[in-house]
Amino acid sequence: MDRGLIGAGTALPPLTVPVTRTLIVAGAIASRDFQDVHHDAELAEQKGSPDIFMNILTTNGLVGRYVTDFFGERAVLRKVAIRLGAPNYPGDSMVLSGSIGAFDGTTAEVRVVGTNSLGNHVTGTVTVTLPGPARVPEAEILPEAGT
Repeated sequence: MDRGLIGAGTALPPLTVPVTRTLIVAGAIASRDFQDVHHDAELAEQKGSPDIFMNILTTNGLVGRYVTDFFGERAVLRKVAIRLGAPNYPGDSMVLSGSIGAFDGTTAEVRVVGTNSLGNHVTGTVTVTLPGPARVPEAEILPEAGT
């Protein structure tokens, strides 16, 4: 990513995330969220949901990944502020999109929206910092052979 080519208003390319049962359950287990609505379809239905649904921690991780994939492996998430809307159910897809609201060359604020077939699943902002350019130490100049 060339910092000179990005700035306020730059759009991030969209990312489509297939919402599978495996993703929902694995995300819940990985984040130690053992609420039955994230892994047991029968109990989720008894509680009024048509199926299991993704937890906020999985969504948070996907939003973070989306932003760091754009800015590169050295990017550091400083703040993720999201709000959930329509649930992510299995069999749907979530499309993440974003745009840079502010960028000072080191810190960017990115507006992110994730939509599914029901509407906005997630909206929010992510603040990310980019470390300065890598410094290469000056090479030690060795004397030529024979001097």
